[in-house]
Amino acid sequence: MNFLEERIVKDGIVKEGNVLKVDSFLNHQMDITLFNEMGAEFKKRFEGKNINKILTVEASGIGIACVVAMHFNVPVVFAKKSKSINIDGDMYIAEVESFTHKCKNQVIVSKKFLNEDDHVLIIDDFLANGCALQGLISIVNQAGATVEGIGIAIEKGFQVGGQIIRNLGYQLESLAIVDSMDATTGTINFREQ
Repeated sequence: MNFLEERIVKDGIVKEGNVLKVDSFLNHQMDITLFNEMGAEFKKRFEGKNINKILTVEASGIGIACVVAMHFNVPVVFAKKSKSINIDGDMYIAEVESFTHKCKNQVIVSKKFLNEDDHVLIIDDFLANGCALQGLISIVNQAGATVEGIGIAIEKGFQVGGQIIRNLGYQLESLAIVDSMDATTGTINFREQ
């Protein structure tokens, strides 16, 4: 069991409906020491890749992406879920559906922050059905940039997202892959990696 799996077992809460609550350390309150370990691990897993940007989606991916970016010494770009008056000029837009929030959002990245010269590592906290990742991949493709890899903190291996993204040919590295969860017992089973 790796460091993230251990933390999930210790502090994660399994809820009905295949929900894994990790808000005490990952996506509400953030354990930056844990994020630093995750950043070091992603740096190792994507060693040798020509990465010059990290891309994520607001909001819960931003904290992890920022710490990962420190390990790569590159900037973070995050896709916004709504257009504001602060976003000017041309934009890349993709529609994504959220498993957690049960809604569709358009995600937006200003064209001035992503172009054909960029080699992108996509980072996010969770992978369930893969909709957010497909939206981010679409934005990278619209920019003519290159997806060098995808790093996920927790993948729900019993949902289709990981298989879809791997079938598209991307290097997908998930630090913890949950194969099954039981809300009654609180049991979490991880995939051997």
